[in-house]
Amino acid sequence: MTIKLENIGIAVRDLEAAIAFFTELGLTVIGRDTVSGEWADTAVGLDGNHAHIAMLQTPDGHGQLELFEYIHPAAIESDPTRPNDIGMHRVAFSVDDIDSALAVAAKHGCYPLRGVATYGAEYKLTYLRGPSDIIVMLAEKLATD
Repeated sequence: MTIKLENIGIAVRDLEAAIAFFTELGLTVIGRDTVSGEWADTAVGLDGNHAHIAMLQTPDGHGQLELFEYIHPAAIESDPTRPNDIGMHRVAFSVDDIDSALAVAAKHGCYPLRGVATYGAEYKLTYLRGPSDIIVMLAEKLATD
């Protein structure tokens, strides 16, 4: 059996705001659609499933995010996840300049949860609260001599 990660799906409050954030970080929209119908109900497990979706890809072509904004059934607000909550709680990106990435995030009202840390001599990294309260990790690999 062969397995490959297809994408990470994230429900968002505002699809356009989420697209703006992730594309400014460097992802590219590779497709958009509105999905509904019996096939969508069956695949997702929700009756009357109707959502606007966008597929975004990382510049290296290996990572994809599927963002979706539910029209029906209505999206359910929940408390934002915390880094220690059980279940999926963040999406992580390697960046070549964490300060530039943080400047982009700030333009969207997104800031580190606490600050930027250095992990040994390997990485500068931070968690920030992105659109729809998504936790986004940014990591810059440090030059090693």
